[in-house]
Parts: sequence; C-alpha cells; structure tokens
Amino acid sequence: MVDLKGQYSKIKNVVDASIAEVLDNTAYINGPKVHEFQKNLETYLGVKHVIPCANGTDALQIAMMGLGLKPGDEVITADFTFAATVEVIALLQLTPVLVDVDPENFNIDIAAIKKAITPKTKAIVPVHLFGQCANMEAIMEIAKAHDLYVIEDNAQAIGATYTYSNGKKAKAGTIGHVASTSFFPSKNLGCYGDGGAIFTNDDELAHIIRGIVNHGMYERYHHDVVGVNSRLDSIQAAVLDAKLPNLDLYNATRIKAANAYDKAFKEQKNIITPHREGTEDNHVFHQYTLKVKDTNRDALVKHLNDNGIPCGVYYPIPLHLQKAYKDSRYKEEDFTVTNQLVKEVISLPMHTELDEEQINFITSTIINFVNANS
Repeated sequence: MVDLKGQYSKIKNVVDASIAEVLDNTAYINGPKVHEFQKNLETYLGVKHVIPCANGTDALQIAMMGLGLKPGDEVITADFTFAATVEVIALLQLTPVLVDVDPENFNIDIAAIKKAITPKTKAIVPVHLFGQCANMEAIMEIAKAHDLYVIEDNAQAIGATYTYSNGKKAKAGTIGHVASTSFFPSKNLGCYGDGGAIFTNDDELAHIIRGIVNHGMYERYHHDVVGVNSRLDSIQAAVLDAKLPNLDLYNATRIKAANAYDKAFKEQKNIITPHREGTEDNHVFHQYTLKVKDTNRDALVKHLNDNGIPCGVYYPIPLHLQKAYKDSRYKEEDFTVTNQLVKEVISLPMHTELDEEQINFITSTIINFVNANS
C-alpha cells in the first residue's frame, strides 16, 4: 500500500544526515531538531503554533484537554472514520455523538451536524477523510452560531488546501480552533515511528497545550496543569524536517496517481472513483478509495491479494456498531450512508512511488474482475 523504502532511497542522504545530527548532539527529547521542525511546519502551514507530540491520537486528546471540555459534554463527529477520533472522546468521559457522512466525499454531513446539536454540545470534530478537506466554511458557521469549538482531525490531509467560497485559501488544520495530525509512517508526511502535532492560532490555548504535552510543566518540576507524557522525540523530528520540503511534491505525486486511476476507471459504471470537492489541492489522497457497485467487494479484495496487489477496506464496521461505542441513542436509519459505504469501499495502493506500469496492472486486474462478476 505504501512504498516507504522507495521514498527513503531518494532522500537517504538528507535523512541520514539529519538523524546523525541528533545522534551527535544526543539531545533526544525536546532537542534542537524538534524546535526546528516545529518552526518550519508553522511556516509551511501559515499557523501561529505547532506543538509536536508523541502520536496523532495523543494530539487529538490533548487538543480536547486544552479546550477544557468536561465529562458529559457532547462532541459531534463522523461515524465513518478510524476509531481514534471517538476513542479520545470516550477516554475523557465526554459523550461522543456520531453522525452520518456525505455519500460523495465521505466527510461529515452538514445537515446531520445541525440535527445532532443539543444544549450539551460543546464541540465538532470534522475528519478530513482520506486526504480531502471537510466543508469547513459551513462547519465554522454552525460553530459560530451555536458557540461551539471546532477540532480538526487532520491526520490524513496534511498539506491539503481548503478554498472558501470567496476564493480565500487556508491549509487543512489551520481553520478550526485547534487541530491534530499524525505522522504515522504511512501518512503523506510520515516519520519512521510514531509522531503527531497540534496546531492552533490561539496563543492562550497553545500555552496550555504546551504544558499538557510535558506532564503539565512549564518549569521543571512545577506542574501547573494536569498533563500527559507526549513528546515527539528528536530523531522522528529529524526525519520529518528532512521530508517536509518534499511534502508538496509528495502530494502532487499522489494527485497525479489518482488522476491516472480516475482515467483508467472512467468508463466503468460499477466502479465509482473518489469525488473531489473544489480545487485540485483540496484532496491530497492519503487514500484512493473506490466504491464498487453490484460487485462482491470482499471477493474483489481476495482477488487482488491473490494477484499480489495490496488493498484495504477503510472502514469495514461503522463506529456506531463497534462493541466499544454502541449506544441505544443511535438509530440505524440515521446512518444509511455509512452502512452502505462499509459494504462498497476499497482503497488501492497510493504512495509517492507508484508508476504507470503498476497502475495499469492494478486497474486492469480490478476492471477484469468487476466486469466478469457484475
């Protein structure tokens, strides 16, 4: 699904030199490389504050902690996403409120958000799923009208650019009150282990979060807030700082691969290619996810695997049906889109090293199977 070895081979000298610098100065925690990467990412995103942390799940949890959300507060998020988004809500004893997604772009449904708001609602967590920005303009309008926080889950869309209706642009993760991201190795900007970060333009919130990530300390052994131990180590920061100048190229390469997939599947009525909202830079294709109609999706998965083609089903079970998050409040008729998507979606290899021959083999294998089994 991801050719990390091929990507590394092209930047080996830069990555190795960056890591060697950390090994030489032995500042493994909160060393110069962490601060250097932080500043460079702030510049890239056009955001005032980047606070690195240990992983993307921590980033989302710490963002919520920083906002001072209290047990029982309701947080609205999408049913069709990875469990980490709802996991941290539950861990903080907040009340997750899962809603359906848009049938075309798979992001959180705006009408469903409006329907789910109650006097207990305190925040909305839009997930920029598979690399495509959610409808942030509409979400921010809802939040303003109801005095809610917006926490962007930007784990899959770093480098994507959201375009407002007036033409104004902003990087994904810089629009809400606070955002989280993941630097898991397979991400568009990934390190060689775990890593994450929180973004915000709010000075006071950034100060609180900086304490939370480091045991609640601003001064050594002075614990001013309840915190956690969640720090990005210097070696991972070194890798990320070496890769950051290539992020736009990585995303452009993914978009090029997605365009090639789209072209190959264009005439296939039972293969629905990813819908794209707005401008091309709105979707950076962390995943390239098809919907297959009138076809046994699971049989297609087996067929691809039998032919040496990796693929993934993201996601096979809706969050509202997961054992950990089942709730009597949820009604199946409120999740018609998600319940259908989990039967139809399949994600294809998507990375910076895909070439024409690989894409032709992948697409022809899929087309032949679908045409023979529809």
